Amino acid sequence: MIDFIKGRVVHWDTEYVVIDVRDIGYRVFTPNPYSFAKSDEAVTIYTHHHVREDAVLLFGFSSREEQAMFRKLLDVSGIGPRVALGILAGGRPEAVAAAIQQENLTYLTKLPGIGKKTAQRMILDLKDKLDMLPAGVSGSGAALALDLPVEPASEGGKLWQEAREALAALGYTAAELDRAWHGLKDSIQPDESVDALMKRALQQLFKG
Repeated sequence: MIDFIKGRVVHWDTEYVVIDVRDIGYRVFTPNPYSFAKSDEAVTIYTHHHVREDAVLLFGFSSREEQAMFRKLLDVSGIGPRVALGILAGGRPEAVAAAIQQENLTYLTKLPGIGKKTAQRMILDLKDKLDMLPAGVSGSGAALALDLPVEPASEGGKLWQEAREALAALGYTAAELDRAWHGLKDSIQPDESVDALMKRALQQLFKG
């Protein structure tokens, strides 16, 4: 299993980054590709090496905490790698852990791709297993994570409100989110998903 890779970010897209490791480019799917800026300096990405009949994929994370939560999420019936990646795009590991421990269905069902039944399975399957995660993901620090205020969106409707809350859970400030909204508000489509809107918002945030 490939546990981590270290190299330069030479390309990023809405779903993945490409890491140059000794002239070999590894495509790594990650919750927030735009958090990895292209640079001449090497970065370390903690990975999950996923093998199935028709593909061999690398999923990557900026911390051991994200990596550990991703692997725990894969233990939940009905959650595959893509859904687990979406969960971590919508919430920090400690916030997701806190929501599971507190049986907070409201928070969990706001995560991309998670309905009420899946949220209930997450609680049932993981509530007693989170103590096995690295320090900082579970425990009192996680419980406090959900108490952080989220600034409401003054405009943009439910779609942007949900995307904004998920981005706030990633640590973006109200000012940063207002700036992202300014760049997006004229191009939102009625049938656009929250996940797609989040990705476009991250592009705006990365542009600064």
